[in-house]
Amino acid sequence: MNFKPEVLVNAFVELTKALPRTLLIAIIAMAIGLILGTIIGILRQTKLNKMLGVWVSFFRGTPLMIQLFLFFFGLPQLFPIIGKLSAFQSAVLVMGINASAYVAESIRGALGAVDSLQSDAAYTVGLTKLQTLWYIVLPQAMKIALPSLGNTFIGVIQGTSLTFMLGISDLLGLAKMRAAQNYRFFEVYLAVGIWYWLIVMAVTFINKQLENKMAAGKESI
Repeated sequence: MNFKPEVLVNAFVELTKALPRTLLIAIIAMAIGLILGTIIGILRQTKLNKMLGVWVSFFRGTPLMIQLFLFFFGLPQLFPIIGKLSAFQSAVLVMGINASAYVAESIRGALGAVDSLQSDAAYTVGLTKLQTLWYIVLPQAMKIALPSLGNTFIGVIQGTSLTFMLGISDLLGLAKMRAAQNYRFFEVYLAVGIWYWLIVMAVTFINKQLENKMAAGKESI
């Protein structure tokens, strides 16, 4: 069977139908991961460190596919209310929780990298611990963690390719259906691979621009 460029082009164009859903899953999941992960990262500076460390270890140490299956197929047997969630909702929630484990480690490391003298200075002018964290420490920690947060988002984007196993018509899900119809597996899977590559390149570029902008702002102070 010969390579057919027209099949590749047609598949690439058709996959745009699934692009919004894939991006929506990734963006919502990353938002959940960023909020939850930041909270966990902060709380790991407290006595809850060991308990939350188990949470982080589990979600970093088990395959995302297992987590998706466990939540979508397994937990509803114990908690029927979970079965009322749609495949889309389940995928977004699980991927967000998974991302939170990686975000938490990034934030925890970044918080430790912020000069403690700045916190001491904030206390001397009357700021509380919460105010110091919110206005002084956390903004700087976010800047430090930005590169690793970008990598986490890339991982989330790539992880969306597993959601088709829950019946979601994402990029890979649509690609599998089309390949099964026309038997042009190479061209179709190459097309979906190009799409993921382009998305990751775009995210990498945007993240790099943000890093440069923040670095320039720091130098101008």
